[in-house]
Amino acid sequence: MDTDARIAEAIAAGAADVLPGVAVAPTLPYGASGEHAGFAGTLSIGTEVLRTVIVELTRSAALTFDRIVFVNGHGGNYAGIAGAIAQLHAEQHDVTSWSPSIPGGDAHAGRTETSLMLAIAPESVRLDAAEPGNTAPLAEIIDDLRSGGVVAASPNGVLGDPAGASAEEGRILLQQLVSNLVATLETVDTVIGHN
Repeated sequence: MDTDARIAEAIAAGAADVLPGVAVAPTLPYGASGEHAGFAGTLSIGTEVLRTVIVELTRSAALTFDRIVFVNGHGGNYAGIAGAIAQLHAEQHDVTSWSPSIPGGDAHAGRTETSLMLAIAPESVRLDAAEPGNTAPLAEIIDDLRSGGVVAASPNGVLGDPAGASAEEGRILLQQLVSNLVATLETVDTVIGHN
């Protein structure tokens, strides 16, 4: 239930370790996750509430920090974050978002996320229960995801195949993502929010 948040948090913390003067805000544990509503335990605040929360958090953080970067670990948050950033830019705030991207990686609960979680929080990974889901490229299933949620594209919720996942691969992927985030940050007076 918190995979995306944990991954975003680990990336943000890794970047803060490299860049002096960077502060990492506590993780925003809820986002716009309605596409997962077909699975028990899904908690979602929706796009509009997420947008409002990001606007208000940025207004508060801007009293201390000149620049805010949201590290977004969940694709369903995109519209809320984009709307918030457009509003905040109109208010003259220096704010942006960054999302992890792994070329050739799978979309959800496949090898990529499983490897990252084996590196970050191995106690939360149940490899004995791992099974493949829909392995089609995201571009091929995006319409199903948009119209019927994840359950329409993959009855077990997996978009990829966790086979072959390893902590070592996860450490390599995490370092690549941290390096990518570090490369995008131009100042040391930055607060990083993650969700």
